Amino acid sequence: MYVLMGSHGNITSHAARALLARDQPVRVVGRSATALAPLAQLGAQLALGDAREAGFLAQAFDGAQAVYVMIPPGYDAPDMRASQRQFGSAIAGAIQRSGVRRVVNLSSVGAELATGTGPIAGLHEQEQRLNALPDLDLLHLRPGYFMENHLHAAATIAALGVYASLERGDVAAPMVAAADIGTIVVRELLGAGTRGVLHLHAPHRYTFTQAAGVFGRAIGRPDLPYVQVEPTQVRASMLDAGFSPDAVDQMVEMARWLSAGTPAALPGPVEVMPTTLEDFAPRMRAAWDAATCDTPAPAPEQAIPLP
Repeated sequence: MYVLMGSHGNITSHAARALLARDQPVRVVGRSATALAPLAQLGAQLALGDAREAGFLAQAFDGAQAVYVMIPPGYDAPDMRASQRQFGSAIAGAIQRSGVRRVVNLSSVGAELATGTGPIAGLHEQEQRLNALPDLDLLHLRPGYFMENHLHAAATIAALGVYASLERGDVAAPMVAAADIGTIVVRELLGAGTRGVLHLHAPHRYTFTQAAGVFGRAIGRPDLPYVQVEPTQVRASMLDAGFSPDAVDQMVEMARWLSAGTPAALPGPVEVMPTTLEDFAPRMRAAWDAATCDTPAPAPEQAIPLP
């Protein structure tokens, strides 16, 4: 049995489907049977409950050959770090109670740093928390910036003709597609046996200005500009979208950290994934088409995408 946290997220969905296609038993942890219905229809077992409760998670992990764990973002939590600690402590406690030995943990680039990285610092804490567990066959995946994050910009591009975000446009960042992460999750759950830390990156780093160019060409606007916005310009729209004030501050801090540039030489091995931003661009085209044709254009003050 392979147990995956992350509900119906991009990584978990890809990994669960790939495991089920190989006739492997899969149990997916989440709160909503409706959201997980597509995976249940494919044969996945569902463990429905609150992932902040170690007892529930221990039952979900029971009998697992390996588990994939991750901390939910908690963007609506009044104290984002406290929420991360609550989930992280429950995960660690459940691993101990269930006796599972092989654990693949979703972390992030930058998780070697204890402070200054916004929510990534909470993933640093979780790495340390899991590292302290005895006799664990443990792998921390540290992917780059999710390419899927760019899709938040589709509405702004459709409405205003610019790609706007909090990060500097001239600093290259490691990026990666969620499906590629899911592929590595499957490989490592099935027994590749990598331990420690593994960074996952696309073949190239991209600046946000370069990303705007890639996406602009995909939607027929090769001159699509990138605009770095100030936190004061996006704070109201993020709060309206359900972010807590603390989560807004955390995301601003993460954007500032990315804008300072991640080191070329990272602490740990890097595995290069196949998907380039150019390969990913059709998904932006689809999101842009949907924003252009199927939804009303947002008001300018609400059009800035979330990081």
